[in-house]
Amino acid sequence: QVQLVESGGGLVQTGGSLRLSCAASRRTFNNYNMGWFRLPPGKEREFVAAISWNGDSTYYQDSVKGRFTISRDSAKNTVHLQMNSLRPQDTAVYYCAASGRSSYTRAFQYDYWGRGTQVTVSS
Repeated sequence: QVQLVESGGGLVQTGGSLRLSCAASRRTFNNYNMGWFRLPPGKEREFVAAISWNGDSTYYQDSVKGRFTISRDSAKNTVHLQMNSLRPQDTAVYYCAASGRSSYTRAFQYDYWGRGTQVTVSS
């Protein structure tokens, strides 16, 4: 079992930045590919970004490319999502997730989920 706890959400103005963090409970964190998803108000959950177990590969939703950066710190069992140039349409609950599968850009490919952190971008 892997427990994931997100932090770093909050209220920010358009154009601002936030850094989300996700702390994992197990040292086997290094065996998992990690991803961030978000649930915008009134919409379905969507993929945001993912990073491979060794950090060599990253994937992004088109709307966040060039603005968001996913990274991981294996020594601290954490994964981060640096979000710059935030827009009102980035408003959502952001979830961290862990996947033990070879493909990991879709929600059903993830085995463990955090409870989420709210990000609100005001216009």
